[in-house]
Amino acid sequence: MVFAIADLHLSLSSDKPMDVFGMKWENHTRKIYQNWQSAVSSGDTVIIPGDISWGMNFNSAKEDLKFVESLNGNKIIGKGNHDYWWQTMKKLNAFLDEIGAFSIKFLFNNAYVAENYIVCGTRGWFTDEKYTPEDEKIVKREAGRLELSLSEALKLKEAHPENEIIAFLHYPPAYSGVVCEPIAEVLNKYGVKRCFYGHIHSAPPENQMSNIGETRLYCISADYVNFRPMRI
Repeated sequence: MVFAIADLHLSLSSDKPMDVFGMKWENHTRKIYQNWQSAVSSGDTVIIPGDISWGMNFNSAKEDLKFVESLNGNKIIGKGNHDYWWQTMKKLNAFLDEIGAFSIKFLFNNAYVAENYIVCGTRGWFTDEKYTPEDEKIVKREAGRLELSLSEALKLKEAHPENEIIAFLHYPPAYSGVVCEPIAEVLNKYGVKRCFYGHIHSAPPENQMSNIGETRLYCISADYVNFRPMRI
C-alpha cells in the first residue's frame, strides 16, 4: 500500500514545540509514531512532501531523520519551506549513509515507482495574494523542477504503463481562489489526475480548492489527516 502525510515538523534536537499552534499538536510526534506504526507495514511506502524537520542543518536534523528511518515502510521525502537542512542530492544521500537510513529516498528532480503508482513532485510555491515579480521567478523555477520530475515519471511509465502518475507538492497549487498557474499548467500538460500537498494548517474548508482543471487536489498536512498517514 502507498500512504502520504506532510508536515511532520519534527524537533527531536531543537526546541520547537508545535503545540503553540493549537492543542491538536500536543505530543504530535508520539501521535505520528503510534498512528504510523498501526497503519503502515514494512512493505508499504509513505510519501512525505516537506517540512520534515525543524533542524537547520544535517547535525540538528539527524535525530529527526533517524526517527523517520525507525518508522515502518519505505519513505519518499520531498522538500518543504522549513527544511533548511536540505542540500544537494549528493550530500543528502551521503547524509543518509552516515546515519544508516536505508528506507528513505529523496524526491528531487526525479520520480519513483511505488506499487501501482509513479511518484513525482517538487516543493512548489504559493501566495494567497497576487504573485510579485520575485514570486514569479521562484514559481518558474519550481514549475521547471516539476516538469523535470514528470519527465522522469514518463520514462518510468514506459516500463509500467498501467501505473498512475501522482504528484506531490509541499505548497498547495491552488488555495482560496488563487491558482499557481505555471504549476497548474505543468500538471495539466502531463495529465496528472491527482496532486497531494501540505503546508496548510487549520485551513477553513471553504478556502481549500478541490481541483484545478482535471487535477484533483488533496491536503495531507499532518494535522489535517489527524497525524495518520493517508492511504492513496
